[in-house]
Amino acid sequence: MPKEKLPKWFLFMKKRHGRFINAVEELGKVVRELGPLDEKTAHLVQLAAGATLRSEGAVHSHVRRALEAGATPEEIYHAVMLLTSTIGFPNVAAALSWAEDSLSTKRA
Repeated sequence: MPKEKLPKWFLFMKKRHGRFINAVEELGKVVRELGPLDEKTAHLVQLAAGATLRSEGAVHSHVRRALEAGATPEEIYHAVMLLTSTIGFPNVAAALSWAEDSLSTKRA
């Protein structure tokens, strides 16, 4: 991902704790390469996990990355909305608003 798209906080952590962030990034890469899921599906799964944890940063990150991997906005909305019976409407509504943040930035 180009540096200009990365959140400032992430760039700060990478500058300050480069070895740690590099290890986390390498772990993510290795895990994605180990399995049969394609990159788009993997980011949709991670998006759902971020929504479940109520992690705004993870939702923003995986929406951006899912889009880059070929996901459509409809697939992103659907991946989050599928969680309604599991995590509840308020959590889904929050995650959809965070997804929209990234989607509207991409449209601009």
